[in-house]
Amino acid sequence: MHANEELEEADRLMTICNSCRYCEGLCAVFPAMELRRSFADGDLNYLANLCHNCGACHVDCQFSPPHEFNVNVPKTLAQVRAKSYRSYAWPRMFQPMFDRNGLAIAVVTAVSIALFILGFALWHDPKVLWAGGDFYRLMPHKVMVALFGGVSLFALLAFVMGFRNFWKDIGAGESSAGNGKTIWQAMRDAGSLRYLDGAGAGCFNEDEYPTDKRRFYHHLTFYGFMLCFAATSVATIYHYVFDWPAPYGWFSLPKLLGISGGIGLLIGPIGLMREKRRRNPELVEKSQFGMEAAFIVMLFATGLSGLLLMVLRETPAMAIMLAVHLGTVFSLFLTMPYGKFVHGLYRFGALVYYASERSPDPDMSYTSK
Repeated sequence: MHANEELEEADRLMTICNSCRYCEGLCAVFPAMELRRSFADGDLNYLANLCHNCGACHVDCQFSPPHEFNVNVPKTLAQVRAKSYRSYAWPRMFQPMFDRNGLAIAVVTAVSIALFILGFALWHDPKVLWAGGDFYRLMPHKVMVALFGGVSLFALLAFVMGFRNFWKDIGAGESSAGNGKTIWQAMRDAGSLRYLDGAGAGCFNEDEYPTDKRRFYHHLTFYGFMLCFAATSVATIYHYVFDWPAPYGWFSLPKLLGISGGIGLLIGPIGLMREKRRRNPELVEKSQFGMEAAFIVMLFATGLSGLLLMVLRETPAMAIMLAVHLGTVFSLFLTMPYGKFVHGLYRFGALVYYASERSPDPDMSYTSK
């Protein structure tokens, strides 16, 4: 017996696939599956988070619909993944957030924080609402650090506890999976999105012509986010180590990193949303759309508001733009542990565990070339 119907169906499909093994060269899911004769809930959650939903197995499968076996691995594992996000979330009282409209929650949170910041400034000194240049006239640096430092620490704790639940559930905690070699291999696989290429052909869409665009836009989004994070980190070092407070010049390192990251967060999410609309409906789980849309929209809004803030810094629109940007960033960090962002964390953990299972040479475990 499994915890839900999605896991029951995944067990049925993995049993069929384990007998056939026609798709064993497509990605990491099937070699990992072949190491098991039966499938506990943790095994199925592990395989589901290892799946990148490229769709190659669905196209190649001789038992896919309308065959009576009705084998649809990508969609079933997508359903299992969605359930796993909820079950691993910490604290448990926030788990129902996965069942609600993630986009509405994210937007309401962003608007509420922006209005709070504007109200704070209006109460403190109404003149700053129409003065440009100095961010800290709108909100003192210490207040800003306390507000965003608090939400960042909460998000980090929620991620750590959620990952702990996932790691324990898939059985990785009982092995030495998390060593330097397996972590490095997982970083290489995740950084290149090795298993999002459909065994070399690309991801399959509604017209069944595979393309590599989905991987390209994933790269822009991920590295755009990391560049923005790097910009914030460098600015923090400038402020506390070198006593160089913001704002910084256009050719300073924080600005260059932030501009590059912001551009990535504009192009990447737009491309991902476009590719999402082109996916074959048979491969995706529609119930996840709200959660996925919230994640993509908030990343796009973060990049757009950040770039506009740079351009409008010296204008009377700076205060409103700063409030919008800070509200968006606050909402993004607050909702990250309870939305689509967690897929990257659990997928990375699954890749680490897969690398350990394929030892002694995880790099040679699979190749799409």
